[in-house]
Amino acid sequence: MPPGPARQIRRSSSVAVMTRCESPHDRPPEDAGWREAGGRIWSRLGGDPADLRRLRHVRAHGLAARLPVLDLARATTGVCALAAAEYANPGARVELSDARVVAAFRSERLLRVDGRAVNGFAPLSRFWRTADGWVRTHANYPHHRARLLAALCLPDPGADSEQLVERVARTLAERDAEQVEREVFAAGGLAVAVRTPAQWRAHPQGALGAGEPLLPAPVRLDGAAPIAPQRPSRLRVLDLTRVLAGPVATRTLALLGADVLRVDPPQLPESPQTHADVGIGKRTTRLDLANGGDLRTFRELLAEAHVVVTGYRPGALDRFGLSPDALAERRAGLVVGTLNAWGEEGPWAGRRGFDSLVQAASGIALVEGDEERPGALPAQALDHGTGYLLATALLRALSAQRAGEPGSVLVRAVLARTAHALLDWPPNAPDTPGAGPGRPPGGGAPTAGDTDPEPLLLERDSPLGRLRYAAPPLVHDGGPDDWSRAPGVPGADPPCWEPR
Repeated sequence: MPPGPARQIRRSSSVAVMTRCESPHDRPPEDAGWREAGGRIWSRLGGDPADLRRLRHVRAHGLAARLPVLDLARATTGVCALAAAEYANPGARVELSDARVVAAFRSERLLRVDGRAVNGFAPLSRFWRTADGWVRTHANYPHHRARLLAALCLPDPGADSEQLVERVARTLAERDAEQVEREVFAAGGLAVAVRTPAQWRAHPQGALGAGEPLLPAPVRLDGAAPIAPQRPSRLRVLDLTRVLAGPVATRTLALLGADVLRVDPPQLPESPQTHADVGIGKRTTRLDLANGGDLRTFRELLAEAHVVVTGYRPGALDRFGLSPDALAERRAGLVVGTLNAWGEEGPWAGRRGFDSLVQAASGIALVEGDEERPGALPAQALDHGTGYLLATALLRALSAQRAGEPGSVLVRAVLARTAHALLDWPPNAPDTPGAGPGRPPGGGAPTAGDTDPEPLLLERDSPLGRLRYAAPPLVHDGGPDDWSRAPGVPGADPPCWEPR
C-alpha cells in the first residue's frame, strides 16, 4: 500500500484550560524549573541561556508521577525545538506544547497499526521477586531471552507461557538480586538488581555517573573544514542505533528533511512494531560489518555522510574501524553522536542497557513504586529525553559548522545521566497533579490527579498498514508538521543515498 498524506485526526481538547505564556512577566512559577534546566543544557552546548525566553509555552498537566517527569520532558524537547529552529529556519518563533510533548514521550504507546496497539514488553521482561528484594529483566529480543533462560539453567520451550513465567519466578525467588545480576550478565543477558537511589550512588558505576553533567560538552576531533550542508534537506545521516533513545534522535533529524539511512545487522533485525514508531521518516537497510563487502559499502556511504549516530556499547564498533576518532579520520568534518546506557567509563561501561533497566538500577523504580512492588515512570522518559538531548547536541554542532566553525565534533548522551538528573530535579510541588508526598523509596504510587492531555495524533497509510501516531513535538514557524515519509519494511531499502 503506497504511503498517503498524513491526516490529523485529533486535536487536544485541553486547550481551554491551558495557559499561553508569552513573556517572563506572565510565566507561571512552575515554568522556572524546566527553563533553568534547559538553559544549562543550552549553555553547555554553546548557546545563550536567554534563548529559552523565546519559547512560547502552551501548558497542560500530564505524565503524572512522583518525579517531575513533565519538567524533564519540557526541558529536553524545548532545547531540541530551539536547536531545530536554529538549524532549519533561524529566527523562527518556537512553541512548546505540553500536549505534543506528552504524546511524543508516549509515542510507542499511542501508536496503532491497522487499529491495533503495539505490543510492549515481552512476558519475561518485568520485575521479579528475589530472596532479598527485586530484579528487573529485559528479554524483548530473542537472543536476550535465550541468554536469560540459559543463565537460570532453564530449558527454552520456544515460546513464552504462564508455566514458563512461573518457573522463572520460582527460580529467581531462590536467589539474591545481585547474584542474578552477575549470572545473567555473564551469560550475555540483561538483568539488574532493583536499588534505592542511595544504593545506586554507592555503587561504583552510580557514584561515577552522579558526578557527571547531564550532557557532556562536545569534543573536537580534528580541525578539518566543516562539511555541514546549507539546507537540512541535504543532510545525510547514518543511523546505527537501536531502541529507543538513538532512533528518537535520528527520527528528529528526519523530521527536518534529512536523508536518514538506518543500518542494522542482518542477524539482529529491529522489531516491526518498534520500527513503525521510530522508523518514520527514515530508510532502512541491512549490512553485516563483519563481512568485507558490506563494510566497504558502509565506508562508501560514510564518504558522503554528514552525521553518524551510534547506539552500541562503548567500543563495540571499534573492531570495524568505526570509533569516533576513526570515523573522523575517514570523513573529515563529520559530526558523530554516541549514545549508551551506563556511561563511557566505569565497571558497567561495556554493559548493554535499556530505559527500564536504568530506571531499576538507579532507584527510580523504587521511588515510583508502592509498598508492594517497584514501579515505573509513566513513559520511557529516559529514552525519549536522552534522544532529544542527543538530537539537540547534533543540531547545535551542525549549526556551528554551517557558521564556519571547523572540525569534526563528537557529542554524547547517556541514559544513566538522564536518570541522575531526574532524581536530582527539584521535586514536584505538593499540589501538582500526580505528585506524591516527597520521594521516599517505595513510598506509594502517584495519586489519581490529572490524566495526560488528549494528544494530537496523525494518520497515514504505510507499507506496514494504516498508522495512527503522535505528531512531532517540535514546532516552529515554517517548520514541518509531519515526517515526509512513512516507515517502510525494515531493511528493505538499498544501501545508498537518495539522489539530490
